[in-house]
Amino acid sequence: MKFKKVLLGLCLCISALTFAQEVKKEVLFTIDGNPYYTDEFVRVYKKNLDLVKDDSQKDLDNYLKLYIGYKLKVNKANKLGLQNNKKYQGELKSYRTQLSKNYFTDTKVTDELVDEAYARAKKEIKAAHILIKVDENAVPADTLKAYNKALEARKRALAGEDFGKLAKEYSQDPSAKENNGDLGYFTVFRMVYPFETAAYNTPKGGISKIARTRFGYHVIKVNDIRDNRGTVIVSHIMIMKPKNDNAEEAAKAKSTIQDIYTKLQQGEDFAELAKQFSQDKATAAIGGKLNGFSSGELSSTEFEDNAFSLKKPGDFSQPFETQFGWHIVKLTEKIELKPLDEAKTELETRIKKDERSKLIASTVTENLKKKYTVSKDAKAYAKAVKAINDNIYTRVWELPANIDTYTETVLTINKDKKYTAKDFLTYVNAQQRAEKLYVKPVSQQASLLFEKFTDEKVNAYYDDNLEKEFPEFGMTMNEYRDGLLLFDLMEKEIWEKAKKDTLGLETYYKANINKYQWKQRVDAEVYSSTKEDITAKARKFLKKGKDANYIKAELNKDGKVEVLEKVGVFEQESDALPKLPEWKVGISDVVKDGKYFYVVKTNKVLPAGPKTLDECKGRVINDYQVQLESTWTNDLEKEFKVQVNQDVFAGIKKQLNQ
Repeated sequence: MKFKKVLLGLCLCISALTFAQEVKKEVLFTIDGNPYYTDEFVRVYKKNLDLVKDDSQKDLDNYLKLYIGYKLKVNKANKLGLQNNKKYQGELKSYRTQLSKNYFTDTKVTDELVDEAYARAKKEIKAAHILIKVDENAVPADTLKAYNKALEARKRALAGEDFGKLAKEYSQDPSAKENNGDLGYFTVFRMVYPFETAAYNTPKGGISKIARTRFGYHVIKVNDIRDNRGTVIVSHIMIMKPKNDNAEEAAKAKSTIQDIYTKLQQGEDFAELAKQFSQDKATAAIGGKLNGFSSGELSSTEFEDNAFSLKKPGDFSQPFETQFGWHIVKLTEKIELKPLDEAKTELETRIKKDERSKLIASTVTENLKKKYTVSKDAKAYAKAVKAINDNIYTRVWELPANIDTYTETVLTINKDKKYTAKDFLTYVNAQQRAEKLYVKPVSQQASLLFEKFTDEKVNAYYDDNLEKEFPEFGMTMNEYRDGLLLFDLMEKEIWEKAKKDTLGLETYYKANINKYQWKQRVDAEVYSSTKEDITAKARKFLKKGKDANYIKAELNKDGKVEVLEKVGVFEQESDALPKLPEWKVGISDVVKDGKYFYVVKTNKVLPAGPKTLDECKGRVINDYQVQLESTWTNDLEKEFKVQVNQDVFAGIKKQLNQ
């Protein structure tokens, strides 16, 4: 699935552009008589100039060959009927829905929301709240009851009563019983939009106005407001917690992190210790360095707080525990909040995923209703409303028995799209089942439903005509369509075949065995120290047959960690090992590598040699797929008749090479 997203992403990049140069639309080539035109070829080629690294693919002759190969595969997919697959059609519809969102926006409203979000992002708020739950579509009586309860709690809070006690008494947030309603620090986008707005509009120490969200009514107390902490870049050393609840292993993990901390206090290098001992495989090889993060971006508050508490680059924390294990964090850099022009794109993306998007959608709908000719037939509407009764409030109203006679047009959009009274009544029937209706009398509820019906149909009309209104949207959808087909075809013809063809896979593996080799490895115990005499003592103990526990107990005394050890199977070129002139079973001399002195007890020397098929199966399958695809493309050129208009191609080459 990840590969599919990359493939379709490339298709999107290929299509989403404007023409820098007009190209006369002519038939460039045909496949079994189906024409493919110059304008599409030039558009794709120009975009791909920025994407490909292989200069041979920039050569027009080579690129035409690649492009024809791509279209051959699409033709093969259609020939096999893959375009009729329900899964394919569902995915295509899903991608169209996602892509169309870019056209349902309003720049002015979006910019205002971006400015608001950026201003809020400069601060972090520490707040507590009281929640009185009420459903979004609750009847007025229930809504009023919940509101009055929230109002009562707010009045008592304004009178000076302890907010934590009030939260325990009133709040229907289950966590309030343990945390007195405390939410900790948060910034923009961390809470639902109405809650966030109420919090940011309340001064430090103040009680907010009652805020309504989809969860109910909230009373918020702002306990603190601080500047945004920005972004921090740190490195860390992690010793993982044991997978099982093993007290002995847990104690060993804590002891190990404490030993490493002592080594750091003694002046040893953080990055070197991370490389040797950190159990975060993703960062150990690069000295424990993590990507930058801001408040609330990690799943561990303890980790964030320890990282942000460091003052100067180079400072490191004491060992601390999270749900993942034990850590020591070293500060690399603190970065302030990005300027607005740098943060704008990210803010826009987050706004589209947030409740703020409803404000944008509302504006877009109003603009569309002004853009299109939208008319309502009063007579047909009045007839439809007469068929609706109070049963809609209890969700038992049924469509009239003669519903098929409600054929009068009740709504017209741009004169070419018409909806009947039956369409509207069917909509009302669905709405009463989807949500609780409560506005009375029925005529007023029907008016609200017709307005919502109109909004939805206007948006649907706009969506249905995106390809006509925006040519670049149509081109992008064509690329998506082909990309999805190509993915399904490759999965069917190449990827699955490579996985299931065990005989072919083994034959390929044997023919290419030189590509799948182990380097020389050792099964060893490695002891290191910054002091040569300590390492020499460790060597003497090893010579006497002493184990790691004995050696560390003898050499790490009085709170000092003089020697550390690690055990495992390592490639001889691994950074975790010192450089030895020769690897052999036994105990090495003391060697210096960088700042450290090492002694190694080698239990086994594992020679270089071929990996078994099981040991490298993933890579073999991938390589076998590449070979299958190459052969398959040649077969497609024989299956389909391709004719290139060489005169037209010569003209395109001349135009593009100018």
